[in-house]
Amino acid sequence: MTARLARGEGVALWRQIAASLEAEITGGERGPGTRLPTEAEFVARFQVNRHTVRRALEDLESRGLIRVEQGRGAFVAEDVLDYPLGPRTRFSETIRRQNREPQGRILRIEELEAEGAMAEALNLRRGRSVLRVLRLGLADGRPVVLGAHHFPLPRFAALAAHLREQASITVGLAACGVPDYRRKVTRIAARLPSAEEAEHLTQTRSRPVIVAEALNVDPDGRPVDYTQACYAAGRVQIVVEE
Repeated sequence: MTARLARGEGVALWRQIAASLEAEITGGERGPGTRLPTEAEFVARFQVNRHTVRRALEDLESRGLIRVEQGRGAFVAEDVLDYPLGPRTRFSETIRRQNREPQGRILRIEELEAEGAMAEALNLRRGRSVLRVLRLGLADGRPVVLGAHHFPLPRFAALAAHLREQASITVGLAACGVPDYRRKVTRIAARLPSAEEAEHLTQTRSRPVIVAEALNVDPDGRPVDYTQACYAAGRVQIVVEE
């Protein structure tokens, strides 16, 4: 059905479209997680061009009312997950506490040479080998965090085989003789995602991500895992715990 816009009255068309869709969302006509019509359908409904529709959707996304997933379209935003960062942050436990179903996917396992901040954090000489594990964490099937984990070798040489069987860092470390570990330090920043990060988190590159650089140590204080985690800012808010 075609919707009427007030043309020539000083209010940009994209703002009117955004206001109309916002009213539908806040009024309950479009519930959380609902998929929005395509750009072509909005073009037909409002009798405007694609650029105008796109500008309205960008405005809604920037204010957290919708989320845009590459290749899938736009959806009404769901409740944002609280993600606590404390001494014992465990992804699956955190997600289950909020009545969501956690899932982990190992995307890539490789060996590389330690350099810069990574070598310093793991207390390794530059050029020493580390095991790099790229893992995607999901809640109810939605990507929320992309983590690049780095483990010193040869101490964790057996970890790769364990992760190929079960995509749990905690279980894998326990199998390697580290049943418990704690977070020693975390640095948090925000930036725009890379193309790979945006693809794995199914979001646009124009939407920021939260980046947490962390070092985990074993009970003896020895470095275990240097992690660079990238969180979908529209789905997660970081909570710092003592």
